[in-house]
Amino acid sequence: MDPQHHPILSRRSAPAFRPSFTLAVLYLSGFFLLFALVLILPELLSVLRDVPPGPEQEQISREVARRAAAPRLLWAAGLALAAVGLGSYLQVLPGLKRP
Repeated sequence: MDPQHHPILSRRSAPAFRPSFTLAVLYLSGFFLLFALVLILPELLSVLRDVPPGPEQEQISREVARRAAAPRLLWAAGLALAAVGLGSYLQVLPGLKRP
């Protein structure tokens, strides 16, 4: 018997592809990068204000960013998780809305 003409298989429709998990991971990583940048931005702005432009400024800003980001990464991860969770619950993030 041909599987396309089987009575049970002919009634089923193909499942819809919904990449909600992939989108949630992308939103999580995007929010994490955004919150991490926002949390270290004051220190980077002070380097920009106090150090004259040049290779020294780039080296100092990398070191300041590394030192400032280390204790704040957990905060950035928590804020990103809360933002994705709240956005998913309120159904405001595109692609994560439930029909």
